[in-house]
Amino acid sequence: MFDIVGYIALGLNLYSMYSKGEHRLRVFSAIANLTYVIYGILINALPLVMGCSIAVILHLYRLHKLKDEKKSTY
Repeated sequence: MFDIVGYIALGLNLYSMYSKGEHRLRVFSAIANLTYVIYGILINALPLVMGCSIAVILHLYRLHKLKDEKKSTY
């Protein structure tokens, strides 16, 4: 049952790599990593939880920077 969450995360991650544009890639990667965090909690894998939590923070930070860059160009 828990593996389904892992496969969903994998699918989201693969889709993010396929998507065009940094914004879309970051959004789907953040969602995929958040799903990996949930999966890591379910299977009690602390390294997975820690690594993907950091990745979520980095993606959200970069999305915030992209938003600021977009505002400054207008």
